[in-house]
Amino acid sequence: MSTPVKESGGSFLKATGVISVLTMASRVLGLVREMVFATILGAGSYADAFQVAFRIPNLLRDLFAEGALSAAFVPTYTREMKDGGKERAHQLASRLLSVLAVILAVLILLGLVFTRPLVEFLAPGFDPSKMDITIKLTRIMLPFLPMVSFAALAMGMLNAQGRFGIPAAAPAMFNLVTIAWAAGLWAMGFGPEQVAIGWAIGTVIGGAAQLLIQVPPLWKEGWRYRPEWKPGDPGIRAIGRLMAPATVGLAAVEVNILVNTMFASREDGAITWLALAFRILYLPIGIFGVAVGTVTTTGLSRRAAEGDTEGLRQTLRRGLAAVVFLSVPATVGLIVLRIPIVRLLFERGRFEPSDTLHTATALALYSIGLVAYTGVKVLAPAFYAIGTPRVPLLASACAVATNLIVVLTLHASLGYRAIALGTALGSLLNALVLIGVFQRRIGGLTTRALGFSLAKMISAAVLMGGAALLALRATEWFVGHQGLLAQILTGLVPVAVGGLVYAVAAHLLHVEEARTIGGALARRLRPRKAPPA
Repeated sequence: MSTPVKESGGSFLKATGVISVLTMASRVLGLVREMVFATILGAGSYADAFQVAFRIPNLLRDLFAEGALSAAFVPTYTREMKDGGKERAHQLASRLLSVLAVILAVLILLGLVFTRPLVEFLAPGFDPSKMDITIKLTRIMLPFLPMVSFAALAMGMLNAQGRFGIPAAAPAMFNLVTIAWAAGLWAMGFGPEQVAIGWAIGTVIGGAAQLLIQVPPLWKEGWRYRPEWKPGDPGIRAIGRLMAPATVGLAAVEVNILVNTMFASREDGAITWLALAFRILYLPIGIFGVAVGTVTTTGLSRRAAEGDTEGLRQTLRRGLAAVVFLSVPATVGLIVLRIPIVRLLFERGRFEPSDTLHTATALALYSIGLVAYTGVKVLAPAFYAIGTPRVPLLASACAVATNLIVVLTLHASLGYRAIALGTALGSLLNALVLIGVFQRRIGGLTTRALGFSLAKMISAAVLMGGAALLALRATEWFVGHQGLLAQILTGLVPVAVGGLVYAVAAHLLHVEEARTIGGALARRLRPRKAPPA
């Protein structure tokens, strides 16, 4: 995995496959973590308090680390490595790390001082006791921010050098550590408040593990951290120029989250219902959007640095077609099978059947925007690669405006449902703006062939949805839905039937992505011939 990935179809698919498998492991472990969380804490006050407390460092992480910084760092690091060699790229990384450490230290200090007004602003609907535990959990988890920020920087360095495996496995390490920590808390028989506090400590430890797992491959690549305070480095200035509009654009997304949290805090349990529903959505987003987007970002950066416009178009079309092919059936499946999926994952312990219905409703509404969520992971990096980061800013602003209009207009009547619906509709508009601007400026994205392929994918997904629904009804008729075995069968059998129907239908409709993926699987499963003696 140390060889840089070239942009041929085979290597693109291979790299995407590696990341998909590892990201799937991480997302599955993330779901396991949330299953344990729901079992121990349910969807009550302590669960809501933890979700809000964890959201505060996550907002900053998304804003400065895994969002704007990664988007600006990867193309700059790639250019520095191409023009100045690996030694110059490593120097840039060390200098950026030094600057980032100072910025994050200031942010943590401010967070510790102003925790109470921050939490009161974010969750105005919390009662005093709920507010106090949220403040305590927030202060414990603030050090999580530098851990994952440095991990994001390490991930960008490794990805730019064609090493995708370890960075994709790093989030899985975070999940493994927190799951093991939670198991220890459960075994000790702690109550909900002690579990929440203990889990906050485990979250920080998990963040450290996510960073440390990436240090050995960086060391192997020859990187050594050398503290240097050089904020005027040309590479850092270039990153800053890219980050400024990107940060504003991501800030618009974070405004969405802030507003959603403020409204959801008025309904007991709503923050947890929405968080668990979106956690389920993280599985396809991570497997399809993040995996394809990671490989595509590196390819787009390389094509843009070489001035290869046609290669840029081809890379973006390939990435977009791949995420659509995978996310369209996932959308249909999550809507049709929302209740058995949530029931299987969370309905045990302190998580009640009523919580299942609320979470499933949120999941169905969020799923409306799944294709857009995954598509933006591929579309936005194209604009950073060609040096026009203001376009994602415009698209994000449109998404925020849409969400705000929906929430402000419908929350009084729909409650938490308006939040999920507004988020989905905003994401759809975000993706449409990016597609429209790219097509107008660069062209060659929305081709007739891509349109025909999309129509075939939707047709196959509709057939899949009908088959999955029939399989669900038949399975429930035979085994019901009470008990773990019934939950497993009603949750997994329809998924398997639907997946098989989609694969067959896509093959019969001659969807190109189906043939590509099918061919790759066949080659991987075909036994290798022994070399001649």
